Parts: sequence; C-alpha cells; structure tokens
Amino acid sequence: MKPLLRWLALVLLAAVALELFFVLRIALMAGVDPQSTSFQRSEIWAQLHRRGSLHWQQQWVPYAQISDHLKRAVIASEDDGFTSHEGVDWNAVEKAWERNARAEAQAQARAARAGKAAPAASAARPQRAPKIRGGSTITQQLAKNLLLSGERTLLRKGQEFVLTMALELFLSKQRILEIYLNNVEWGEGVFGAEAAAQHYYRKSAARLTPAEAARLAVMLPAPKRFEKTPGSAYLAGRTRTILARMGSAELP
Repeated sequence: MKPLLRWLALVLLAAVALELFFVLRIALMAGVDPQSTSFQRSEIWAQLHRRGSLHWQQQWVPYAQISDHLKRAVIASEDDGFTSHEGVDWNAVEKAWERNARAEAQAQARAARAGKAAPAASAARPQRAPKIRGGSTITQQLAKNLLLSGERTLLRKGQEFVLTMALELFLSKQRILEIYLNNVEWGEGVFGAEAAAQHYYRKSAARLTPAEAARLAVMLPAPKRFEKTPGSAYLAGRTRTILARMGSAELP
C-alpha cells in the first residue's frame, strides 16, 4: 500500500508543480510578451506534418496600435461582459448548458423518430452529433490557447479555470485583451490583429474601419472556414449584428 501512496503523492506533487509553473509564466506576462502559445505550437506542427512547410503571419503590436473598433467588435462578439466579470461569465455558462441540453434532447428525439420510421436505414446511417456550444470568456479562451491542449476533459477544464483566475489576478483587463488580440487565430497560419488586418485588408490593425473590425470579429469562432467562404451569408448577417452592438461594448 505504501508504494501506491508514494506514487499518488508524486503524481499530485507533479500536478501542483505544473500548475505553479503555469501561474509563474502568467505572472511574468504582466511585463513580458509571450513568444508563442500552446495552440500556435500545435498548429506549427500540424502545418509541417500536413504541408511540409510553414505558412505563418504574425506581428505583435502594442494595445494602443490596435483599432478601438476591433477591440469593441471582439468584445461585442465574443464576450460582452469582459470588463465586468472576473474571468468566468456564469450567466453565459448557464445559458450554454441549457442550449446544449436542448440540443442533446432534440438529437435524441430525432434519432428515436428515425429509428421507428426506418430501423434498417437508421442503423446504416450514423446520427450527427448535436453542436455543442461553450460559454467561454475572452480570458478563458486565452488561458486555453496559451498553455493548454485542445482536449476536452474535466481535468483540462479544471486547469482552464485555475489559469483563468491567475490571468485575472496578475494581469489587467487591458493586458489580457492585448495578449489575446495579438495571438488569436484569424485563418490558416494567420495569428494576431496586425497579421489579420494585413492579410484581409492590406492595412495596419490601427486603421481598421468599424465594418472591417466587425467582420474580423465574426470570423473568430471558425476563422479557417470563414477564410475559405468570404461571401458567406451568415458572415455578412452576423457582421451587421456585431456592428450594431459595438457602440455599447465597454473597453478596458
């Protein structure tokens, strides 16, 4: 029994040490720009494995050199309570939970109806899983992309929560938004506001118009997909919605 307890203690100690290392890195980010994120490193590996070469655009720019239009658009699109919550928007989490529960119930009902109508065909054709929506804030997204893997487990979600609290503790809201906007993905190998502005509009991030900023913000949930479908009706409609919301978005 003692060897087992010893191993469990070592595993626990290693886990605590890893979290402390992550927290220390976050504390350093108050004055030191991160060179890369965990998500970016995985994308680099994926590109090299898939293409054999690296297509990469990224240029860090200070907070003041990013258009306020883009800051407002991203907040309006991704996290309208960014300046008021403490890292987690519990109302958004609750709403996401309810949407996911409804989607799961509807999927089960469709599967049951399909099974009754045509058992053989239903068995041959797999049912599409319901789309799962999250309630992640900008701070949570940054915590995940900076330091964590893309797997979806309770352990990783717990790590995300701890690191989200650390980001809010050690960094200002302005610094969190600055790091986020300089590292978020905006297309295949396109990272950060400056690279996105140059890639899509051939101008600096400081000179983005409200409409351009809104369109970039709308791309964030699925940038690679929207990069390939710039004429998407959804993209155009959602851009108009975000444009209308930008005026009420509060900047840190």
